[in-house]
Amino acid sequence: MRLTDMTLTHRTLKLAGLACAALFALSACSGRDGDLETFIAATKKEPGGRVEPLPEVKPYESFAYQAQDLRSPFMPGGSGSSSASAVRPDIKRNREFLEQFSLDTLRMVGTLKLGGRNFGLVQTKDGLVHRVLPGNYIGQAEGKIVDVAASKIELVEIVPDGLGGYMERPASLALSE
Repeated sequence: MRLTDMTLTHRTLKLAGLACAALFALSACSGRDGDLETFIAATKKEPGGRVEPLPEVKPYESFAYQAQDLRSPFMPGGSGSSSASAVRPDIKRNREFLEQFSLDTLRMVGTLKLGGRNFGLVQTKDGLVHRVLPGNYIGQAEGKIVDVAASKIELVEIVPDGLGGYMERPASLALSE
């Protein structure tokens, strides 16, 4: 076989391959469109659905801001009352024994009437029972007892208000069964 015969054979094979590829590409495109056209025609024959109407849009009502002269709620300043700023813990006062315990670790276990005075009985987490009167302090937040009743001991704590000052917060110890 000569060199020209080989080149001719390669050319013929290349042309035949290109012709086959073109024929395959053209046949692949036309064969699948028939199913699509059938589906589209069937869909067009179906009755159309009902579209719900859009909800009615309510007109916008504007708001006139009338509090320009009031204190901004985003600036520190407290409630504005002068008595709230006077609340401070007394750092010179001697601490009482029950002030070393957190209020949630103390339990009221009863009352005792002795000498015309009504004492509250408070148990610590170590099991010891202590007598308290109005005016005594308990808990770690400057909790001053204001009343001893048969079912609970009421007190007022002094806690930070988050704005650099202090505020009074009521608390109580209820009688535990």
